Parts: sequence; C-alpha cells; structure tokens
Amino acid sequence: MASAPECDGTNPGGRPRVRGVSTDGETRCAHYHSELDIVAIKLRCCSEYYACKDCHDALADHALVPWPRDSFDTRAVMCGACGTELTIDTYLACNSRCPVCASPFNPACSRHHHFYFSITESTA
Repeated sequence: MASAPECDGTNPGGRPRVRGVSTDGETRCAHYHSELDIVAIKLRCCSEYYACKDCHDALADHALVPWPRDSFDTRAVMCGACGTELTIDTYLACNSRCPVCASPFNPACSRHHHFYFSITESTA
C-alpha cells in the first residue's frame, strides 16, 4: 500500500483522482485494504471520488451527502481494477463484480451502501 496520505491525481490511465488516506493504485485505503476493496465512490456532496466514507470524514470539510434515488443513473462508482465508471444502478445490481473486467468487489460493502446512496439498509 502506498504511504502517501492521499492520491495525487496521477492515477494510472488518466483515471479521476481518488482522495483517501494511504490509497493505492486500485483505490484501497487505510480503512479498507483487502484484495476486494477496489471501489471508489464519487460523493454527491463534493463531486469527488473517495476511497471510503471514513476517508471523506478525515479529509473533507463537510458532511457526506448520499445520492438520491433519482440520481442512480449517474456514473459515480469506479472500479479500482479497470477504472470503469459505473452508474449507481449498475453498481448496485452487479453482484459484487465489475461488469466490465469481472474483478470481484467486497460483498461486505453492501452494509455501507446507505451512507452513499439513499436506500434502506435492508435493500442494500
């Protein structure tokens, strides 16, 4: 894992900058760093990609605001393996696997969907 406190915006392949605490090239961070933790989410409140909500809390000067249901067609989730930006609907329906490169995502992330997206925990 990289030792820099935040990605500097020079992600491979011209990807969007992903902010986070000790992020690596596939968007893992100090808080979530298993092989499966390769998703970054563009947050509605600031239109910036973050590795996780805890990174946002540590680095942003404002509260996290979840995406409303009527915005789930927005490309706001990035696969850290291939860099594809997915719509929220596509991400929520992908069964914890990138629909482009087939890299697996952490299925436990569904427990945190309600922080990022206006859904109830039981539907996450």
